[in-house]
Amino acid sequence: MTSFDQAGAAARPQSLMLTFFGVHVLGRDIALSAGSLIDVLARAGITEEAVRSTLTRMVRRELLTRYRRGRKTYFGLTERAAAVLQDGHDRIWHTGAVNRDWDGTWTLVGFSLPEAWRRERHDLRSRLVWGGFGPLQNGLWVAPGTVDVAAVVGGLGLQDHLRVFHSAMAGAPTDARTVLETAFDIHAIAKGYEEFLARWGGSGTGAGDNSSDVVVRQLLLHSDWLDLVRRDPHLPASHLPHDWPAERAEELFHELAQRCEEPARQEAARVLDTLTGIVPADGTPVEDA
Repeated sequence: MTSFDQAGAAARPQSLMLTFFGVHVLGRDIALSAGSLIDVLARAGITEEAVRSTLTRMVRRELLTRYRRGRKTYFGLTERAAAVLQDGHDRIWHTGAVNRDWDGTWTLVGFSLPEAWRRERHDLRSRLVWGGFGPLQNGLWVAPGTVDVAAVVGGLGLQDHLRVFHSAMAGAPTDARTVLETAFDIHAIAKGYEEFLARWGGSGTGAGDNSSDVVVRQLLLHSDWLDLVRRDPHLPASHLPHDWPAERAEELFHELAQRCEEPARQEAARVLDTLTGIVPADGTPVEDA
């Protein structure tokens, strides 16, 4: 799994920016002009100042690359950002929101870091949450299934401080439901899906239909859903309440996403100023957006 620390990076403008690039740029050899990004995100209530500062910050964090053509500045995805967005795409369209295929295995991660290592502890916990782990007890985290922990924590330099185990089952008196209820806030996860249903259900068209702008509706829908699935540790459905709302929420998302996909694509093609066929030799990095 490829990721970056979401905890300090998920301010709304950047979250929307990443989602927008994931929908309209991922898998395509293109970059988008700053001007067209400013115009489109203004429709979602993001100011020009916020867009420019977010673009600059994302370049510094090696999520975007800048290119200049004449007096225009364009932004394309870095390999790092493309990997992050591909992971999100896979979670939405392949992994899904409901885990019906759990094989009964667990991954356990134990760690002990010096008290002064607050930043390192924060980064590690953020990565573990992203990887589907929850705290079972002090210094011991658990996730259902077999997780590639080395990939989850890669780049943090903390491997020597971790102990990773894979277990076939929980032993008496501990059972799977107890582990899930201890390590994860099941009520909060369910509430997230219920709130999504309330926001986007209603007449069946979704809250974004308050606007006539299909690109904004699509952006807000995808951003909202991606935020949900990234916070969901993909717990085994067989050990969750029988009325678990994830399946209903996922069906609604797919329905609305399919409904707005083609109109949004056509509108984006009309309003976006793109730079095509970009390769490193073609673009001249610039300092400011």
